[in-house]
Amino acid sequence: MAYFATIYRYTDEDARRDQVRPTHRDYLRQLTEQGRLAVSGPYVGGERGGALLIFIADDEAGALELSANDPFMLEGLVEERTVREWQPVSGQLADSF
Repeated sequence: MAYFATIYRYTDEDARRDQVRPTHRDYLRQLTEQGRLAVSGPYVGGERGGALLIFIADDEAGALELSANDPFMLEGLVEERTVREWQPVSGQLADSF
């Protein structure tokens, strides 16, 4: 298994995203329980909202599938998504991964 840094850049549909957020967070909770999500959270500030999610998957295709099933993606609330394999090496949290 590997870690995949996944970056979401949201559409400007804030009100709709607020409506879908409980379902999105429930999905992320399920992934956490399954050992498929290491951590996630939104960016603070900036022009357009977005988030960083660290998925745990066998390969990039698996990470793409995990994000593709996210209610935010299914509802068209993510304008851009980037997925890159990520290898934690140093820092206070490195041993957590």
